[in-house]
Amino acid sequence: MEYALQVEHLAKAFGQTKALKDLNLVVEEGKVTGFLGPNGSGKSTTIRIILGLLHADAGQVSLLGGNPWTDAVALHKRLVYVPGDVALWPNLTGGQIIDVLGRLSGGIDKKRKDEMLERFQLDPRKKAKAYSKGNRQKVALVAALASHNELLLLDEPTSGLDPIMEAEFQACIREVKKEGRSVLLSSHIFAEVEKLADTITIIREGQTVETGTLAELRHLTSTQIHATIAGASESLAQLPGVKDYRRTDDTVIFSVDHDYLAGVLDALAKLQPSSLVVNPPSLEDIFLSHYTADMSAEQVAVVKGEL
Repeated sequence: MEYALQVEHLAKAFGQTKALKDLNLVVEEGKVTGFLGPNGSGKSTTIRIILGLLHADAGQVSLLGGNPWTDAVALHKRLVYVPGDVALWPNLTGGQIIDVLGRLSGGIDKKRKDEMLERFQLDPRKKAKAYSKGNRQKVALVAALASHNELLLLDEPTSGLDPIMEAEFQACIREVKKEGRSVLLSSHIFAEVEKLADTITIIREGQTVETGTLAELRHLTSTQIHATIAGASESLAQLPGVKDYRRTDDTVIFSVDHDYLAGVLDALAKLQPSSLVVNPPSLEDIFLSHYTADMSAEQVAVVKGEL
């Protein structure tokens, strides 16, 4: 297996504050890796080390086969970086900025640049100071996607974009992947990562807490079940793996651990439900499971937007 990026046992402290503690992360060649963590979890520090802007206290980073600290100039011609808050030269036009960014990262394809300008509906003749946040983001995305660079480092890349442009971004990333290029995608938009990422790494307090495909991560959490049952159903609550069982009129709602799902569905079928909805855990559910274990039910509902 070849890696475009491999981070092993990374550590970084700022005074007494340990920003990173034994963090591990990989991006396979030609794949998209989702990189998830709340604010303050160490994502930005990790990306700065990958870019060679910070020196790690411990650990190893292999970036496109090189060292990001000693080989930064050469490596930056082979990658592109899009932050979540793009700052542009105010008196240059969008087109001029795209050309400058392209030259800094090894050049861009003019035909592809024109295509991206059209797809992202960006007027390159306007000066940057006239752009909205969303349009500033488009400038960086057009410059990144118009290149043929091997690795894209994207940190909240769709910040400020409307849903139509976000869908266009997702289509572009799928095309990038088909070209055999690699992507590290850090985003707070779970649906975006769920649709695009081949593998996902979740970090907490500077450490990797989970990594794998979405299917692999789903094995670690519970599936939610909604069923309508006219008769008695309390026997379900006693089955192994069943949690948070509750009944309202004819509707039962509960969650079940993945390893017990088949047995519970067999038992449920014998009760002849008139309706059945089985929801595998979403990426958001998996992510929040690492942050809500010590919260009350009310606090969890607030985090999930249910209250």
